[in-house]
Amino acid sequence: MAAEPSDSEELKQLRNKIETLEKELTDTEGYRSEAAGALRESEKAIDAANRRLAELAKQRRAANSKLGQLKAQSAQIKKEIAAQQLQLRNLLYGLYIAGGGRKEYLSLLLSQRNPNEIARNLHYYEYFSRARKEGIDGLRANLEKLNTLSLASREKSAEISGVHARHAEQKVQLEQQKDGHAKLLAEISLQAEEQRREINRLRRNEDRLTRLVEKLTRMLAKKKKFEASEKPSEPGVPPAPASNSSSPDSSENAMPFANGTSFSSLRGRLNSPVRGELANRFGSPRADGGVTWKGLFIRAAGGESVKAIANGRVVFADWLRGFGNLMILDHGDSYMSLYGNNEAVHKRVGDVINAGETIATVGNSSGNSDTGLYFELRHQGKPFDPLNWVRIK
Repeated sequence: MAAEPSDSEELKQLRNKIETLEKELTDTEGYRSEAAGALRESEKAIDAANRRLAELAKQRRAANSKLGQLKAQSAQIKKEIAAQQLQLRNLLYGLYIAGGGRKEYLSLLLSQRNPNEIARNLHYYEYFSRARKEGIDGLRANLEKLNTLSLASREKSAEISGVHARHAEQKVQLEQQKDGHAKLLAEISLQAEEQRREINRLRRNEDRLTRLVEKLTRMLAKKKKFEASEKPSEPGVPPAPASNSSSPDSSENAMPFANGTSFSSLRGRLNSPVRGELANRFGSPRADGGVTWKGLFIRAAGGESVKAIANGRVVFADWLRGFGNLMILDHGDSYMSLYGNNEAVHKRVGDVINAGETIATVGNSSGNSDTGLYFELRHQGKPFDPLNWVRIK
């Protein structure tokens, strides 16, 4: 009899599967923690940017208020300039009336004979000269002040507008980063949740199939034991040779093979149940979850014939969640072959099947996105690698 995985090997595989699953979940949770941390940092940066923008808005309001004051001062200065211009114009006109200029005025002054008249005219001349100088100096000072105030207000307004624009742009970038981090966190959380759901689904499917096979194994064992106890024993008559046994459930070999051989002797000589492409290896991690493959998935065209790998008897032919339309053949000595994901099964429970006989057609009844056959071999309810037994074409 060929060696199958022992209990310790099964336990080791289970522990390795659990370790792989825990590592995947730990990695996913780590990615989610990193994404959550990045999101927190983005939110803190946005909060700081909002505070800075609020402060800039306050400064901008103050600058606008100052600008309003400067405009009011400018308007007042413009009024003063207009008054000074009028005053200076009147002063110059008075000088013109008085004599038209310094030379003419001195000539007029020296022609006077009355000393009092001369003194009065000198006083008027000094007054006009001083007033003209003060008017010109005041006008020049106000013009310079107006230019300074206007320039300062424009520079301050431009500075605040520039800073506000830069911070507003920075806030937009931070908001985009926040949205990106939030989206990444949501995707990772969804991935982790989907991963958990898929792992749980695969485990439930595996448990269903394991319970079914164990139940069938127990039922067959009880049946063999019962039939052995019911077999009549005649004194002096030796039991029939095993090679001539016609009972499909004999105690030595539950199913007859050519030349009295057992299923275990066919290791490496069994034909593939269907022509197609091998999509996985036994024991390799499944891409859609943390569990491992307990059998083979062979991609094949829909409607392709599924053939029995050896003589056997149908012990299950029905739909099973996760495996679709499933057929299980008993080959004796606690060996079973399983054929799942079928479009249809063509045999019923109790039918005796010959090697190479069509028992089903390929489909995707388990909800698998690929069309093909899911195939397992089990001994005493435990799965083992079919590639050591079957030649996949």
